Amino acid sequence: MAKENIIPHAHKITKTDRQKQYQHKPLVLWFTGLSGSGKSTLADAVEQALFQQNVKTYLLDGDNIRSGLNADLDFTEEGRIENIRRISEVAKLFVDAGTVVLTAFISPFKKDRIFARELLEKGEFVEIFVDCPLEICEQRDVKGLYQKARSGKIKNFTGVDSPFEAPESPEIVVKTAEHTLEECVKQVVVYLENKVSNHL
Repeated sequence: MAKENIIPHAHKITKTDRQKQYQHKPLVLWFTGLSGSGKSTLADAVEQALFQQNVKTYLLDGDNIRSGLNADLDFTEEGRIENIRRISEVAKLFVDAGTVVLTAFISPFKKDRIFARELLEKGEFVEIFVDCPLEICEQRDVKGLYQKARSGKIKNFTGVDSPFEAPESPEIVVKTAEHTLEECVKQVVVYLENKVSNHL
């Protein structure tokens, strides 16, 4: 079907209506960092903290999404770009639904994270750089991926033979190698309370 035949429907219930009912601002909390940096663990813990405050949340995690929605994508640069493009569009839908959506993806390319930000209104995208040294990530290597990448069994692996373009001006920088999980969660939640919404 040609794009000119696609006409989005204007629904009666809006994002603003949902925000008023839910009593909090919808957001994307975009966790980015190397494999093993602690993105998923931190995002999961932050979601629990927000959920306990009656915030409507949903967590999109890399491996979970690639097991379903993006199961058809490979790990070439093109496949990874499409992976993040789809996630960005899904995150936008969650924001429209009035939800605080947390995304935990390596998302190594700066242009892809900019794309995700530009899909949303100003203030709806919070980039969280989970900053952990590569050597620490390799020491953790809970999935054994770095070992496979170093031995050539995995190609285009971020930090080994594919670059990670660190965020230049993220809203939050969390150093998981220097602070406890509880301290990192508090850092994120305090930022949201002070900078984003009085309802969080």
